[in-house]
Amino acid sequence: MVNTLNSRNRDLRLSRFACLLAIAALLACESGCKSTAATGEAPVSEAPQPRPDPQPPASPSASTADSPSPASPGTFTAYGPLVAEQQADLAAQRDGLVTSVAVAIGDHVHAGQLLAQLDDSLLSSQSDAQKARIAAAQAEVRDWQAETLSEQADLRRADQLLQAKVISQDVWEHTKYKLDETNEDVDRYKSDEAVAEAELKTIGIELQQSRIVAPFAGVVGRVSVRAEQQVKQGDSLFWVTGQAPLRVLFTVPESAMRELSIGSALDLSTPDYPDLHQAAHVLRLSPVIDPASASIQVVGAVDHPSPLLKPGMSMQVRLAP
Repeated sequence: MVNTLNSRNRDLRLSRFACLLAIAALLACESGCKSTAATGEAPVSEAPQPRPDPQPPASPSASTADSPSPASPGTFTAYGPLVAEQQADLAAQRDGLVTSVAVAIGDHVHAGQLLAQLDDSLLSSQSDAQKARIAAAQAEVRDWQAETLSEQADLRRADQLLQAKVISQDVWEHTKYKLDETNEDVDRYKSDEAVAEAELKTIGIELQQSRIVAPFAGVVGRVSVRAEQQVKQGDSLFWVTGQAPLRVLFTVPESAMRELSIGSALDLSTPDYPDLHQAAHVLRLSPVIDPASASIQVVGAVDHPSPLLKPGMSMQVRLAP
């Protein structure tokens, strides 16, 4: 019984002590809040404050950032191929058998030089036959023209005799008929001569088409035919390109238009020869802008091209400093 009473007294004392601690804490909190409200200071927090973000570096000058300065040389880089102004893909102009090929890839050729020959033996025979036909027709024309002169003289005499009533009208008409026939023979042989000359001209064109020749001085870039090959009209046989003058074709964005004008100096380079810098200049500018890409086409002329440069090479283009 005594132990029970002691235990209850102990619990009661602990409960009272806890109530006193709670009251003290409440009074301390109220005092702190009033102090903060009176002074306007924020309560000190033990939590770490976040570090301020680093500021970006200031621009050199406000005026430079606000108003763009004129573009300096070399602010654009473009790429484009080198092309020669003279390039030709030579095709067969008639069906035939190739009898010989006179050039190979890389050969330098001059204008009119024979590149390949098609079989023209039949055409040559036909040409000779037409020439003989023309010669015969011309001889006939000369003979009948001489006969015409003779019969014209006979008709003049017949006119005089008819007026003198030495010959009859029938005799005069017979003389006139012979002259008319002779004139018709002259016209017939002249017609035969004209037809033979037209046919000879056609054969001559085919003979000319049998010779594949270089249209200008340059270099053979491709050979697509061999001897004893049967080709048809339109088959590609050779590709010939000139070596000069060289042009570079490239496009620049619309924003670069102000940097370019006719004659603007260009600097060309190529990864194939890293140490090579080739001078060029703007030759032509397209007068229109491609709406799909917002770019313009430019043609540059290569000044004194290096022998290392070849048509078809890809070049890097910049404005010369």
